[in-house]
Amino acid sequence: MEGLLRLSKVIDAFTEVVGRITLWLVPLVVGVGVWNVFNRYIGRAIGKPLGSNFFIEAQWYLFAIIFFLGAAYALKHGEHVRVDVLYGNWTPKRKALTNLLGTLFFLLPFCVLFIYFSYSTVHQAWGFLPNGRQIPWEMSPDPGGLPRAPLKTFLLISPVLLIIQGISEAIKSIAILREKADPSALVEEHEAAM
Repeated sequence: MEGLLRLSKVIDAFTEVVGRITLWLVPLVVGVGVWNVFNRYIGRAIGKPLGSNFFIEAQWYLFAIIFFLGAAYALKHGEHVRVDVLYGNWTPKRKALTNLLGTLFFLLPFCVLFIYFSYSTVHQAWGFLPNGRQIPWEMSPDPGGLPRAPLKTFLLISPVLLIIQGISEAIKSIAILREKADPSALVEEHEAAM
């Protein structure tokens, strides 16, 4: 169990790094949003369109990337949706059992299915057709828009990150159930990182 708990700490550290990097995208998406609003209103005032599809799409691409990369970080910090009215009053062992069952029967299967059904979409976005022919990347239909293939790749990256963090959460839950870890220490680690 000690080896698995060390693995869990490594996974948590990796997720923390990805999450901290992702946090830096938030000011960037806000900046691009302000730029878009500024260009729209100034453009209207002077009678010339100043906005561009590049910046409009960049704003929602960045927001999507924050969502995709932030999912595992949110899981690590216990920020995913729960029915706290019930969960908040449970014992640490009952919480651990609920988390373990939720991870094993909902999170992990959902992520595997998500990867399975997203793979062909991502593969085709990069220009690889099912018949083996290769075509150019999928692009935005709007003039000056961004390529869609890099963004669609996050459809695979996000569930992989969630699976990895889900494994860490399952390890911690098993450790609590087997009384190999102090539940309060794991909770303190979550709260200290926030």
